[in-house]
Amino acid sequence: MSDASVDEPPDSEFPTDDSLVEVVHATGHEHVTAEHASTFELTTDDWLTPAGDCIVAVDADRTPGDFDPAFRAACRDETATIEARLTVETDDETLTETITGRGDPGLTLRDDRSMVGRTSDYTDDQRTILVDADRAAADLNRDLVAALAAGGELTLRLVVEPSG
Repeated sequence: MSDASVDEPPDSEFPTDDSLVEVVHATGHEHVTAEHASTFELTTDDWLTPAGDCIVAVDADRTPGDFDPAFRAACRDETATIEARLTVETDDETLTETITGRGDPGLTLRDDRSMVGRTSDYTDDQRTILVDADRAAADLNRDLVAALAAGGELTLRLVVEPSG
């Protein structure tokens, strides 16, 4: 059984400093395949072509440019841990995946259209929200992906934990 549907820690186990937490709401799309091996992406676009195999949700209500300056600053610490928790509620269950990566001084988090988590250490664009991720779109639970392909609502909760 995948860890996507196992119980996640309650919110109380995550930092309570609101400046270090960002929540994004987005919607799945019929073309979500989540087959990309090194990235996952959310976009504010309300459409998706079959070629967008890293995109897991569209019509995001926020972008990195909207994030709190303290959150962005904390993400620029290369020793910071950044968790991306993706949650989709279905009629039958709650599907959750947590992707863990790290911050980097090269992260600007200024894009106004999309956000990308990467398994690499590439930071040379304004969309990158975390690097050295332990998972990419292709690694997501297929039930969660199916729920997104059926148009499910996604909540992305980003938490940055500075070192020290």
